[in-house]
Parts: sequence; structure tokens; C-alpha cells
Amino acid sequence: MADWKTEKRRWMETTFARTKAKAPERQEQFVTSSGLDIPPVYTPEEGAAQADELLAKLGFPGEYPFTRGVQPTMYRGRFWTMRQYAGFGSAEESNKRYHYLLKSGQTGLSVAFDLPTQMGRDADHARARGEVGKVGVSISSLEDMETLLKDIPLGEVSTSMTINATAPILLCLYAAVGEKGGVPLKALSGTVQNDILKEYMARGTYIYPPGPSLRLITNLFAFCAKRVPKWNPISISGYHIREAGSTAAQEIAFTLADGIAYVEAALKAGLTVDEFAGRLSFFFNVHNHFLEEIAKFRAARRLWGRIMKERFKAKDPRSMMLRFHAQTAGSTLTAQQVDNNVVRVALQALAAVLGGAQSLHTNSRDEALALPSAEAARLALRTQQVIAYESGVADTIDPLGGSFAIEQMTDELEAKAEEYIRKIDDMGGMVEAIRKGFPQQEIQDAAFQAQRDVEQKRAVVVGVNAFQVQEPPPSGLLKVDETVERAQTERLKALRQRRDNAAAARAVNALRDAAKTPDANLIPLIFDAVKTYATLGEISDAMRDVFGEHREHVVL
Repeated sequence: MADWKTEKRRWMETTFARTKAKAPERQEQFVTSSGLDIPPVYTPEEGAAQADELLAKLGFPGEYPFTRGVQPTMYRGRFWTMRQYAGFGSAEESNKRYHYLLKSGQTGLSVAFDLPTQMGRDADHARARGEVGKVGVSISSLEDMETLLKDIPLGEVSTSMTINATAPILLCLYAAVGEKGGVPLKALSGTVQNDILKEYMARGTYIYPPGPSLRLITNLFAFCAKRVPKWNPISISGYHIREAGSTAAQEIAFTLADGIAYVEAALKAGLTVDEFAGRLSFFFNVHNHFLEEIAKFRAARRLWGRIMKERFKAKDPRSMMLRFHAQTAGSTLTAQQVDNNVVRVALQALAAVLGGAQSLHTNSRDEALALPSAEAARLALRTQQVIAYESGVADTIDPLGGSFAIEQMTDELEAKAEEYIRKIDDMGGMVEAIRKGFPQQEIQDAAFQAQRDVEQKRAVVVGVNAFQVQEPPPSGLLKVDETVERAQTERLKALRQRRDNAAAARAVNALRDAAKTPDANLIPLIFDAVKTYATLGEISDAMRDVFGEHREHVVL
């Protein structure tokens, strides 16, 4: 039987050494202020109780079951991507914010879209009225996307787009901008969220029924595998599940159950597991309970690795890796005493780093009241930079691994999540479970209990139900100018007059016809349509004509 000392030496001389040779560590030596040497990874002392059992559960960084991280060197090689979520008003305004954040040290873009864009409606649609540019940037055409990305080096910057029902359209718009700027599709890197199942249970920005939605998702898997190989075609999201009120265990379970459904859909569509699974990515919330959140990420990694290896028979280790972006919890931010949010965000961000996130967004202090001001966004970014460059927690891998508290919490969360997944499997999978309202009801019950705990002061929220103070109304909040909607409407009108309308109509009609053929991959046709300056609404409506619209399953 292998022991820790032997296995650590093997890992140091093989997996770790190979990666270090390709990508050297940030510095020659890692030491504390007292001169203590910090090794790449800590392990139990030889002969420690249950050491062999722990070895099987934990392994080593970059190796199955990936409990301790998906990269052999983790942050010793490079820090996580600091990817601040931003987007508001017009494409011009958002472009200025992106350049501001990149100059402030951000290392990746993350785009927020307004509700009309998320719902497949152009800015001049009647249902878009009052919402244009309010919770994100308004994008209705390739012209808008060109403005949004002006002077940003798409071949060098990784971009994440938080978009779901219209994800294929937005990726095609992004790719078209890159192509026009001389950046080939194979050089583009980033992620589209593209996770529709969580929209049905927790968020609500869906358009089509589950069947056609899954078709679009698997179409995008195939398109990216062949033409945009560095792009992650989905970010399976537990973030909004947690924001809706779920527990940590439910966040793991429902997120991974969604992942299972997507893998099954891709296999049914004819893809092989190792053809696409290595580009799957995940998106998790970082909530308030510091230790539980760290354990949550470790449990999710281990459970997903086992699911991919044992259930789906993946052979490539990359197919078993749960790579994830994390965002601090918006639902924990308070309008009262907004400076307290800086502390909350710092602790949550630290938990994400100790849990092994690949990229991170830190919320701004004023987001309970408005979209973040430039100054608040910079402070949120500085929070990550202080953790990275000053705290020392990135100098060793999985620094809390082996802690009695962390390991027990990891085991317990994994067991609870597995039990939920078994229940969902017994129902026939996640699509059927959503149809029956199971995850929706579980989330609602958990949210109700959490709210009751706050109301009855079993849970303390500083500044809300304890330690209140009288304070003046906040100042300096960002407000989206009401003229944005009018300007976007006029811009669309001018675009429709200027473009080749016959070419746009042909491309949209070709997409509509292809949508009637179940085996057709629709992404190349969407790509053709956006390049004619057909609008997001026109493209979405062509598929609405064929697929119809989803109606919510109400759970009481």
C-alpha cells in the first residue's frame, strides 16, 4: 500500500516537476516572514492516523480525484484570473469601463448584458421598454458588439459572457468581431455561460422549451470543438441557484446534476465524452460561511471527477476536472452600512482562493443599491490583488487540506450532494426533475428557512438585524442615463436602413428553415446571420417561430 511520503516524492518528481518545467513558479523560494520554508503542498506526517484513507480521498493537485485542485502548481505558477463583471448602458460606456479595469490590473473581461439582450429582444422592441442598458450592456447587433470591444486585443484577453438563452448569438457576434479584426476563431479564448437548466429553476431568463434549448447547447459544443477550441462553450452555474436561496449542498448537487444532463445530451447528439468534456466549466457562488465554502469547492471537484470517470467512462484526465469561476455572493450584500460589504467580499474572495478557483469576480460595496461605480469596482479588484500579492495564501496549494474541520465538511457536503443526485436520477434526470418542480421546491424551502432565521435573529446580518446605526442616504451611485434607450433605438433604425436587408433576410430565413431539421447544427447559420448585421431579435424570433416559448412551471 502506498504511503504519503512515497506518493509525495513521486508527485514532486513527476507531475509537479513536468508542469514546473513548462511554467516556472512565480519566485524561486516561498518563505514566511519568520523564514519558514513553504512547500508546494502540505501532507500528514508519516504514520498519521487514517493517512492512507485520506490519501485516497485527497490525492495530489493536478491528479484524480482533484480534491486539492486541478493544476499541479495552482497559484504558485500563476494567479487566478481576476475577471470583474461589468457592463451597463451603451456599448460605448461599457467599453470605457473595460479599458479602465484592464488598466487597473484586471486580467480578463466579464460581460453583463441587459435583460432585453438576455431575452432575445432588440432595444426597440416593446417588451424592452424601460430595461435597455439597466442591468448590463445593450447589444442588438454586430455593430454594438464592435463598439463594445473596440481596441481590446481579443487574441490576448480571455472574455466571459454571462448569457444563456441567447448565448450562441452572442458568441457568434464576438467571433465575428474577432474575425473582422484579423483574430482567427481558433485564437479566441473565453466562456459563455450557456446554462439554460438553472434558468428554469432559479433565474428565469429562458426563451425556448428545454428540448430546443439543449439542442442549441450541444450544437455550440460541437461548433466550439471544431472551430473555437480554446473557448469554453458552457459554464454550468450554481451561482444563481445559491442566489435564489439554496444551501451549499444543494448548490453542488443541482449544478452537477445540470452538468450530467448536458453531458448526456451531448452524447445523445453523437459527441464522444473526451471530445467536449475538457472544455466544460463551472460557476459557483462564494457565500458567507468561510469554512463551508472552501469545503464546498473541494467536494464539488471530487464528486465531478468521480461522475465523469465512473458514470461517463472518461479517459482523458481533463474531462474529469471541474474548473470553475467564482463570484462573491450578491445576495449577502446589504444596503445598510455599505462599507461592511467590503469585509464580506474580502472573506468570500479568500474562501474562493483557498478553495482553488480558476477565476474570480469580487462584488463592489455599492451593488445592493446600484450598478457599481468605477471607484467601487476598482476597490473590489484591489481586494483580489491584496489577497494574491500580500496575504501569502497563494504560496502553497490547498493550504487548509488536512484540517479536521475542512476534511469533515468536504465529506459531509459530498455525501449530501450525492443523495440529491440519486433522487434526481430516480426521477429520470434533471430535465424531468425541473418539470416536476423538485429543485425549485427545495430551493424555495431553503430560502424561506434562511429568511426566517434572519427575521428571528438566529442568523445575524451585521447592520440589518443587529448593530444598526442611523446613516444618511448614500451618494455617488451610478445611474444609467435614460437617453441610452432612445439612442439605441435610433441606432438600430439607422442600421436597418444602412445594411443589406435582402442578405440579412436570406440568412435569417435559412436559419429558420434549418431549425425545422432536428439534426442540423444551427451555429454556423447564426454565425452567417450576425455577419449580415441581422439583429439579435431577428435571429431569436426566427427560432421562436419554430421552437415556441417556454412557460414557467409554478411551484407553490
